Amino acid sequence: LGRATWKLMHTMTLRFPEHPTLDEREALSSYFYLTSRLYPCGECASEFQELLKKYPPQTSSRLAASSWLCAVHNEVNARLNKPEFDCAHLDDEYDCGCGDASVKKKVASTSDLERDPSKDDITGVDMIRGGR
Repeated sequence: LGRATWKLMHTMTLRFPEHPTLDEREALSSYFYLTSRLYPCGECASEFQELLKKYPPQTSSRLAASSWLCAVHNEVNARLNKPEFDCAHLDDEYDCGCGDASVKKKVASTSDLERDPSKDDITGVDMIRGGR
């Protein structure tokens, strides 16, 4: 996969909710599978599909998703004889430049009853429900 695709996917996992809903978890997982089907480079798409079979997406939390993707990225790096990426420094490497609160800062916590699941916790943007 190309650098732009890796940057997008890493940024998505680093901005993923720390406590995602089932819908958010399914949406992220679906995104990875759809990317593997629609990626314009056939060889890359096929390789990514094989990796997804071997290492299914982990979406239980931001840490799980970002760590999973880094491990998968390192599988690709190993196949291409590229150096392994230090997964402990993902947030330094893949800053989205979104201009809002850093993912390193903890978002003010509210009880689950007060949380509005239709809005993203970090950006406040209305969420789109996953489709089937």
